[in-house]
Formats: sequence, C-alpha cells, structure tokens
Amino acid sequence: MITIQAKLVFDSSEDKQTVLDLMRRWSACMRYAYKRLLEGNKRNELKRQLQGVFNLNSRYVDDAIMKAKSVKKSCEQKGENPKKVIFGGRELFEKLQKRHINGRAYRKLQREWQEKRKGTLYSRGDRSKKGNLNTRIEIDGSLTKLRINVGEREYVYATIQPGWKRKGKTYVDRNQLLQAIATSGEPYSVELKLKNGAVYAYFTVEEVFPKSTVTRANGVIGIDTNAYPRHVAWAETDSSGQLLSHGEIPMSELENGSASKREYYRWQYAHMIVQMAKGNQKAIVIEKLDIKNQGKRGDFSGRKSRRIRHYFGYRSLLEKVKLLAKREGIEVIEVDPAYTSVIGMLKYAPQFMVSKDVAAAYVIARRGLGLKERIPHNYMLLLSSLDANSLEELKEYVKKVVKNPNVRKRQLREIDWAIKILQSSGSEPGRLSESLDGTSKDSHRKLSCNLWRVLRVAVVTPLSPERVLRSLSVLKSFLVSGQVGRPRFGVSSCFLGQGLWLFQIPPAGSGTT
Repeated sequence: MITIQAKLVFDSSEDKQTVLDLMRRWSACMRYAYKRLLEGNKRNELKRQLQGVFNLNSRYVDDAIMKAKSVKKSCEQKGENPKKVIFGGRELFEKLQKRHINGRAYRKLQREWQEKRKGTLYSRGDRSKKGNLNTRIEIDGSLTKLRINVGEREYVYATIQPGWKRKGKTYVDRNQLLQAIATSGEPYSVELKLKNGAVYAYFTVEEVFPKSTVTRANGVIGIDTNAYPRHVAWAETDSSGQLLSHGEIPMSELENGSASKREYYRWQYAHMIVQMAKGNQKAIVIEKLDIKNQGKRGDFSGRKSRRIRHYFGYRSLLEKVKLLAKREGIEVIEVDPAYTSVIGMLKYAPQFMVSKDVAAAYVIARRGLGLKERIPHNYMLLLSSLDANSLEELKEYVKKVVKNPNVRKRQLREIDWAIKILQSSGSEPGRLSESLDGTSKDSHRKLSCNLWRVLRVAVVTPLSPERVLRSLSVLKSFLVSGQVGRPRFGVSSCFLGQGLWLFQIPPAGSGTT
C-alpha cells in the first residue's frame, strides 16, 4: 500500500465547518457501531439503523462499521479487553484526569483529545466506481482538488496541498502522484484527520506489483533475523536444497539512534538483501513472525530483551524486504520459524562448520523449498537410550554449575519439560525410534518437534549450561560415525544414559581437543 499525506485548503470557512460537522457525525457513528458490535448486533441491522440516526449515506455508514470491526479485532488479537477501548487515546485521557494540569496546558490536551475523538472520516475506494465515490480526487487545471460528499448530491471542494517527498537524492512531486492515481481508475481510500485546527487527507492506494519472474525454481536464499548480536544470517541453496553459499550482514546501526535513523538503515539493509537475491536470481524465504505473548508483560521476557528487539524491528525489516522484492519481481516465501534454530544448531551447524544462525537460515531456506528435516540416525539412537534418570542427573549438574539464577531456572524448566515428553512418549513402544519428520504436517509432527527440543536439552545443555553455545563443531564426528572421540562403552554411552559423558569435553574455543 502507498499512502500520500496532504493538507486540505477550503475555499471558505463555511465549507470547512460543513466538513468538520461531517467528520464529527462519522466519528460518532463509528463509536456507536463499536458499542453495538460488542452487544452482538449484526452489520445489516446496524447499517439500516445508523443512516437515519447520524444522517449519513450507506457508504459512510458501511465504512464506519468496518472501522469499528477492525478496532475490535485488533484488541482481540492483542489479548486486550475490547470493552476498555478509549476513542481519542488512553494516554491523553489519563493525562486529562490528572488534577495538577490546568490552564493553557490543559486546554491544549483537551483540544488534542477531542480532535482525535471527533475529527476523523474514512472512505473506502471502489473499483466499480473507478476510484472513490464519496471522496474523489479531481483535476482542475494545475490544481488537484478533493470532492467531499456532505449530503444528498451536495459536495464541498478542497484544494490538495501535498508538497514534495524526498526519494534518495531527488524529490518527487506528490501532486503528480495524486493526479496519476485519479486518472488510473484504480480504487483508493481517503482518510481525513483533524490536527491543530487543520484538516489533513491520507490517500492510500494498493500498489500494483509485476509478476514474479524469479521463483524458487532457481533456488532460494533463506533469511534468519537475530537481534543479539544484531545481524541477519543468510544461506543460498539451489533448487534441490544444497547449500551454495552463506554469510552474515551486521546491523550495528540499529543499536541506537533516533527512530528516523533506524528506519533509514532498515531500508538500506532491505535493499542489500533484495539486491543479493536479484543478482543471484534466487527467491527469498523469510520467517513468518508473530511476536506477541512473550513474557509477563505480553511483549518480551525482560527490559533488556524488549529494548533490543524494539531497536532492531523484526517485522519492520522483513516487511521492507517483502515490499522491495515484490517490486523487483522476486518471489517471497514465508515459513513457520518454529524450531529452525534448534534444527540448524544440532543438524547443520556441525556438518558445514557454520554458526547456528547461518544453519537456521539454511533450515528456513529448505522449508521454503518444501523439504523436510528428518532427525539423524545417531540422534535417534540417542533418544532411544535416553531416560528420565539421566535427565535427573543433568538437573543436579545444572544446579551446581549454573550461577545465574535466571539461566538456572530456565534450564531446569527445559529439563523438566523434556522429562515429561519422554514419559508421555515412552508409553508407546518404539515411538522414539521411528524416523520422524521435523517439519511434516502429519500426526507425528508435534512429537517430532518436541523431540528436537529434547535433543537440545540432552546435547547442548551439558556442553554449555550457562550460555548459548556458538560453535557445535564437536558434534560433527558423532553425526558421521556415531562417536565423539573414542568412548569406552560404545555408541549409547556417548550421550546421556550411560553417564554424563559430555561433561568431560572441554568447551568450544578452549584450544583442547
């Protein structure tokens, strides 16, 4: 979607007052429709009722009901109570309730809250009407005007002052853009907002993208976003899923700075990713992120984590990649990111001697091609020999070694969860020894994903109980031969079940083999 902001200049104060009255009635209609939707009323019943109450035509009323539905749906998705919505803004409303604010400051806040509450009008576009019937852009010589329907065949005209928009080192005339939208016949939506006594218009039109010419048939590039350290890992594959190249793009500029600065660099990084895909003629595979309900506050686990992710902007970066790729005719594939880091860490990081972030990007790329990740044979042997007693030993080890209480609590919770999985799946003989698929959609998918988490507990936790392990090269020989070093008791003794063998392995980077 492309949105153009412009200021409206009316020919007379009477015309402006007429439009303000229309905006007041539409805002009241939207609030009234929202209350009736909470009571369970249907759209058709409301549409007939609201036209007479607020003296609006059917299109305005339909748009008001649509906006009310979107507000209600947004609250439900965020897990908020729809009955506690405050139109005009909760923050401003709470400031107005403070008794120590008075005089000019109080009147300013009150005016701002009233403008947000009563100064809105939204009109959707219609393809059958070749644009927008209630608020239509018209060209009058060198001027571009907005025709606003204020009653039965009654219109008010306002001159549009869009100004210029900077694009790189050049400036684009927004007036020409609006005239192109008006003559194209494509539907466009218009939203009027009152700010500091002036009326502003926001024109939104759906962008027409070219047909994708670069598809997954040529191979893909998987993208894995990481907020700490701030970088994007990528992995390039051919059409069969074989790894061709990989790398990481550091993004240190997103650590701090103003919002506009970070937004600028997100666009720059998105351009880098898309140009890389265009040069290699590869489709792009990204994660379908749904960042919510994480931590006690419903956003992230802690203050530091929230700050890191806020500055990084997962969704904003990926949305920019999607938009730029569509403009270049590059196919963008979104996949479920569940367990990509775990699978990459345990399966591909040791094989290709890459970081776990690059390995996760490789798993994302393979998912985009529709390939499935099976648990390696030697890992299945480990799961078959694993029992709850060995994990109980691991719990005692973690209690002694890990000093950080938050890390220790998290590790113990993961181990308890792994014990429950083993106990629940152990009731079916041979269940853990099946060749399960980590990304399939059959009935075994949930169990297989759970087994990847059990493997992370059994393999990674003994190696590095206090921090995330960045190098897993020690597991390469086990994946190939089933052994690490020269264990004394055979394959099953290489992992938990025959004693905590991994405790004897020095940590990665210590210089000891």
